[in-house]
This record gives sequence, structure tokens and C-alpha cells, in this order.
Amino acid sequence: MSVSVRIPTILRTYTDGAAEVGGEGATLREVFQKLDADYPGIGARILDESGKIRRFVNVYVGDEDVRFADGLDTATPEGVQVSVIPAVAGGAR
Repeated sequence: MSVSVRIPTILRTYTDGAAEVGGEGATLREVFQKLDADYPGIGARILDESGKIRRFVNVYVGDEDVRFADGLDTATPEGVQVSVIPAVAGGAR
């Protein structure tokens, strides 16, 4: 299945500056495996050592937060947009 993956600014060094790249896979796990094969090193910035989505990275398939869906087993239908969004910390003192 062909999908589009939105890449946050902080990870665009892996994609030669591209804000959006093509991806493939029937599940989010497969999309990330292909993404890391195409852009080596990006997978380690999204997934931790145990293969789970890093705590401070939010991922959406369409409008759905995968943490409240099936996580990495979330289906990625043809044409859907996958968004990788780093959590923002901070605030007023």
C-alpha cells in the first residue's frame, strides 16, 4: 500500500530536507521498516530500542493517534497520510 509520510523538521536531515516522503506497507510497522530502509537511521529516531514508538513521538494515521488505535499494527490503507510529530516540551516559567 502506498502512503505519504509527513516528516517533522528535526528529522528532515534523513530525508534530504523533504517534508513528505512516500512510504509502503499494510501496517504502520511495515511503513516504518520501509522508511528506515529508504532513509537509514530515521527509524531509530522514531522507534526505541525495543521497537516501540518513542515516548515523545506522536504518530497519526490519517486523523487517528495510533496510541489509541493498534499502535504499530495500525492499518495504513492506500493513500493515507502518516504524520510523525515530536512532542513539544516547555512552557512559561
